[in-house]
Amino acid sequence: MARTPRMAQIEALLAEDPDDAFLRYGLAMEHASSGDDASCVSVLRDLIARTKENPYVPAFLQCGQALMRLDRANEAAEVLRQGIAAAGRAGDLHAQGEMQGLLASLE
Repeated sequence: MARTPRMAQIEALLAEDPDDAFLRYGLAMEHASSGDDASCVSVLRDLIARTKENPYVPAFLQCGQALMRLDRANEAAEVLRQGIAAAGRAGDLHAQGEMQGLLASLE
């Protein structure tokens, strides 16, 4: 997929601060917006790994959705289960509920 000017801006900012979760999430959403779900998943998996100690909960939901669009339901279910647990630890009941609903649609 084509690299957008916004992606280039975000990547330049990430070069200065590679652990900025918000920027990394934004880059993933740019990939999703451009129709490149595979790159979106790759960036989100990296974000999830980088924020293991303090999870960036929206990354799990978006990763699960992108995996579903790629017809990778088993992987989506696993990411969603991880996200449900992370959201529970973070006390984010809204995100937890969204991921539970999405997971239920897969099972």
